[in-house]
Amino acid sequence: MPAGAFAERGADLELVGIQKRFPGFTAIDELDLTIPAGSFFALLGPSGCGKTTTLRLVAGLEEPTRGRILIGGVDVTDTKAHERPVNTVFQSYALFPHMSIIENVSFGLKRRRIADAAGRAHEALRLVELDHLAQRRPQQLSGGQQQRVALARAIVNRPALLLLDEPLGALDLKLRRQMQLELKTIQEEVGLTFLHVTHDQEEAMTMADTVAVMNKGAIEQMGPPAELYESPRTVFVANFLGQSNLFSGDVVDSTGTAITVDAAGARLVVPTARARRHQGSVTIGVRPEKVALHREAPVESAERNVLGPGHVIDVSFSGVSTQYLVTVPGVGTLTVFAQNIGSGPVAAEGAEVWVSWDVAHGFGLDDDADSAPRFAADDDTESIAVHRREALVAELEEH
Repeated sequence: MPAGAFAERGADLELVGIQKRFPGFTAIDELDLTIPAGSFFALLGPSGCGKTTTLRLVAGLEEPTRGRILIGGVDVTDTKAHERPVNTVFQSYALFPHMSIIENVSFGLKRRRIADAAGRAHEALRLVELDHLAQRRPQQLSGGQQQRVALARAIVNRPALLLLDEPLGALDLKLRRQMQLELKTIQEEVGLTFLHVTHDQEEAMTMADTVAVMNKGAIEQMGPPAELYESPRTVFVANFLGQSNLFSGDVVDSTGTAITVDAAGARLVVPTARARRHQGSVTIGVRPEKVALHREAPVESAERNVLGPGHVIDVSFSGVSTQYLVTVPGVGTLTVFAQNIGSGPVAAEGAEVWVSWDVAHGFGLDDDADSAPRFAADDDTESIAVHRREALVAELEEH
C-alpha cells in the first residue's frame, strides 16, 4: 500500500510473532493476531496488560523487539508512523484551539494536497452530525462534541485502519454510552477497520464485533462478546469480564452430558459441553445474575445446583438491581444480583438464605485460581543494561 494512499474500505491487520521488551520487563510475549478488514475489534484488559503497547506498535510509535506487522497484506514493520495507512484517536482530543472545526478536520488533507479538502471535511462532519458547527472553535464545543471532531479528523483521511486509544475515557457516563452507540454506527457506515483499546468491559462489549481479553502480554481469550461472557476460558477472563462465583474441587462423577464437582462437600453439576476440563481438580463458576436467592430451602432438582443454608452479610442497592453477599459455611462467599422488581430487598443483612442456579448456566475453566504467571519478570541488571544501550544507539542513529 503506497504511502499517502487512502483506503475506500478498511484493510485487515495481522500481527505475527510480536514481542516487545522494555528495560526490566516484557510487555508483549509472542502475540499472533489477525483482525479482518471492516471489523470493529476491541483489545480489552487492565493497565499494564500490553494493549496500549500493541496499539502503539501498530501505529508505528514503538518498534517491536521481534515479529512482523502487516496491514492489508503489506509488511509495515519498518515503516515510519506517518507513512502507515493508520490514524489514531486518543483520549485527549488534541484539537488546534486557534483553528475552526472545519479547519481542524481538513488540516491533514490540505497538508497532503488532497483535492476538495473542504468538501471532504464537511462530509466527515456530517457523518458525526456536527457540520452545523463547522465554523466554531474547539473551546466552544462540549467534550462529547470535541471527541466527535477528533473522530471526523481521523476518518476524513480514509485510513485503512483506525486506532482508538481509550477515546471515551474523559466523557461522563451518559455521554460515554451515547458515544459508544454512535461510534459503532459510524464504523458500520464508513466500513473502516477499527481497533479499539479499552479497560472498560461494557464499552468493549457494546461496540466490538470481536473482543480479545489481554493479560500479561498475551491474549487470554478472543471471540464475540456474548461468547466470552457466557463461556469464559480462564479465571482471569471470568473475573475481569464481569463478575463470577468460582468454586474449586475434584470431579467425582462424569457422564456424557455433565460433570459433578465436589466443592467443599457441595456437589455442583456443570454441563460437559460448558466445561474445559472433565477430570481431576477443576475450577467451575456461575455469573451472579444467574443465581437465585431463596428465603426457604428450595426443592431439590437435578436441573439446579443448590447451596445453603447461608447468611446474607451485605446488601447493596444499585438501582436496577441489588447485590447480595452470601456466605455459605465451607464454600465461601457468593455474589448474587437480583433485579429490583419489588419495592424492597428480598432479604436483609443477617438473614438465613439458600442460593441456586440452573445447571445449564454454569461453566468450567481451563485453569486454576493459583495458576503460575505466564512469564517471569525480566528484571536482571544485564538485560536492563542491554535494552538501555539499544535504546541509546537507536536515538543516536535518528539524530
